[in-house]
Amino acid sequence: MSKLAQLKSRMEQLNALHAATAIMDWDQQTYMPKGGASARAQHLGILSQLAHETFTDDSTGELLEGAKAEIEPGSNDAAIVRNVKRDFDLSRKIPSDLVGEKSRLSSEAHESWVHARATNDFASFAPTLERMFEIARQEAEYLGYTDHIYDALLDMYEEGATAADCTRMFDVLKANTVSLVKDIAENGKPVDDRVLYGDWEVEKQRRFTEKLIREIGFDMDRGRQDTAPHPFCTGWSVGDIRLTTRFKDYLGSAIFGSLHEAGHGMYEQGSPMEWDRTPLAGGVSLGVHESQSRTWENIVGRSKAFWKRYLPSLRSEFLALQAYDVDQFYRMINKVEPSLIRVEADEVTYNLHVLVRFEIECDVLTKKLDVRDLPAAWNAKYKEYLGVDVPNDSQGCLQDVHWSMGSIGYFPTYSMGNLLSYQFWACLRRDLGDTDALIEKGEFAPILGWLRENIYSKGKKYPPKELVMQVTGKPMGAEDYVTALNAKYREIYHLS
Repeated sequence: MSKLAQLKSRMEQLNALHAATAIMDWDQQTYMPKGGASARAQHLGILSQLAHETFTDDSTGELLEGAKAEIEPGSNDAAIVRNVKRDFDLSRKIPSDLVGEKSRLSSEAHESWVHARATNDFASFAPTLERMFEIARQEAEYLGYTDHIYDALLDMYEEGATAADCTRMFDVLKANTVSLVKDIAENGKPVDDRVLYGDWEVEKQRRFTEKLIREIGFDMDRGRQDTAPHPFCTGWSVGDIRLTTRFKDYLGSAIFGSLHEAGHGMYEQGSPMEWDRTPLAGGVSLGVHESQSRTWENIVGRSKAFWKRYLPSLRSEFLALQAYDVDQFYRMINKVEPSLIRVEADEVTYNLHVLVRFEIECDVLTKKLDVRDLPAAWNAKYKEYLGVDVPNDSQGCLQDVHWSMGSIGYFPTYSMGNLLSYQFWACLRRDLGDTDALIEKGEFAPILGWLRENIYSKGKKYPPKELVMQVTGKPMGAEDYVTALNAKYREIYHLS
């Protein structure tokens, strides 16, 4: 057997181990009884450490060196070797015992976070969070960096991105966001969305959200939707992708949460079947991944054309909406109002939520901020950037699951995804023409087909920056995003 074939075989074995941990994690967040938390933490820690030790063994390096001589430049096999080599080099720098500890801690931390959020008890979660940030510091030191400790962590989620890139991105977004929000507040025609808050029957919401995700193109024969405290998408093969949503007193929460996670799910389902369980399957980076969830949630799902098609169905489920037409509903679901919860924030203010998290992560990692002082820093930034008072930690610094998972360095990819969604969409509209007409008729196949051809089918064959250049002809930038949001929201709010 050639070295390349042996390398592929080893990666199939590792894929199985990672699938096992992913299934356990999904189960923990959806169906696992609370009493299973301790054992689940041990199981995940053992499996994660085993996978890390298997992957970082010297024999993997030997297979990589041998495989290099057997590949053709530019081929799929060359991309496999490149991806495995990058992951191998990064993984070799981190000790397996630290990997095991992080996995065990994240499993335990999830239960601690769920309890702390439910009881508004940050103090009970703080020691666990402090250790998680300490692990992140250790990871960054093992990985190495030149300018900022954050660079090493961010690079694991968005290859080649740096803290300096994030700062420049947020400077542009903050300037444009503040001016637009100010204009809306001072001169915009007010939007009353109180009707969207109430006691909405869960089963009707479930039925409606599953109808939406099925019709936009999420394949329910290769996936399913369940509920979780925090919506997410995961999967362990092209043929098995899991979405979760949640049902709250805001009707839009489940609708847009489901569309968002379905965007992630369709990206995963769009990898070529022959790449399944190989290093080429799946999304290339979290920024590109987020661009797809935001495309389906915001560009498609919050469009007037979408609700010309689906508002009649929603009104048939919920009679409280019978008195409202498409124009009124469209304005309500696009209401701009500084708020507390990131995942339910409007498009315009969303990036300010991400900025808060980015700045806090940087400050904790560099020890400018102690974890015990994190809630006060969070509240102060929300007051400064969004003008809102945070009533409690459950609606403040405990709202996201990410830190309990050890996903530190992740948040800026959400804003990258916002920029890329509109950058990709500009090219899609250029090629497809009147996308509103397609959406209004429920003809999503051309849109999904374009995304599959240009993004989904590429999997991880190309680095993220190279893929963006291939699709759009330019690096990631804010121009398309800023232009589109200004046009959309000035129209909604009747601004000049």
